[in-house]
Amino acid sequence: MSTTIATRVPAGSFFDLGRKDSMLTRLREEGAELALPFALMEHLVKSGTPYSEHARSLRSEPVPVAGVTFDWFDGKLPDEIANEINLADYEIVTHTHERRVALTRALDRLSLVHPEGIARVREFVRGLLWVGLKPGVHMSSLTSSSDPALPYVIVFSDKARHHIPPNTVSPESSPLFLAENLLHEGTHQSISFHILQHQVFADGYSSQESPKIEIKWRAGQGIARNQFWEVDRAFHATCVYNQLLRFRRTELDRDDLTANERACFQTAYDDGLPAVRYLMRELELLSEQFSPHGVALLADLRHQTDQL
Repeated sequence: MSTTIATRVPAGSFFDLGRKDSMLTRLREEGAELALPFALMEHLVKSGTPYSEHARSLRSEPVPVAGVTFDWFDGKLPDEIANEINLADYEIVTHTHERRVALTRALDRLSLVHPEGIARVREFVRGLLWVGLKPGVHMSSLTSSSDPALPYVIVFSDKARHHIPPNTVSPESSPLFLAENLLHEGTHQSISFHILQHQVFADGYSSQESPKIEIKWRAGQGIARNQFWEVDRAFHATCVYNQLLRFRRTELDRDDLTANERACFQTAYDDGLPAVRYLMRELELLSEQFSPHGVALLADLRHQTDQL
């Protein structure tokens, strides 16, 4: 699938974990590779917090697939890191055989059925944070998330085995739903990498001052920020929808889905297609918010959207 959003991390760039850098080199020499993304976080956040040192308290269980090994984090998530990426109400869940099987099957599905999807995840994901709400916290759990402040790390919960955002909820768990959510967050990370390395938005663009796009399908959620999206948030969503609709179409064209999986993917596909078309139109109406490079990205997104 053609895309102008980065599909590779350029050698020697800021995001190259193997580049020559005193902090990255020290972590590699000390066998603390799992802390490398947190070293990048220190540069991005600029709070003076030594996130990579806090990350050393984490353990990881290796999950090898398709020629790369992911770090499935274990242990107590340091407060300094949790607070920065809005996970103060969450903790890392216990590693169980059931969860490992689900995670391995999800990554294997990407590898065997979605070669472009696993290529994106392999390139832009290293750390896996499987989390759950802390005891006593009464709120709706996230399904999956990622934060531009923490490259290469994605977050998901048990809910990712049942929920295809925004609105499809399955009574039965499936590694295929988890696979979609892993791809979802890996795609967000690739877009964040691209935006941080290229000028996508016009000079002076501010997310805080951005025009807002009404998201009618989120109207029932009761949270204002989910009903009106900034241009950059809508751009992220449009890029992600284009990836996920192709993922869903590929799954629907296969003959090894359960009846429940097929019904859920069909519903999610039918809901997602008008959503991405709506977002595409709204972004084109706000093209002055983009740089020339960003306008070229919009043109490519339009091409992708028209092919759905």
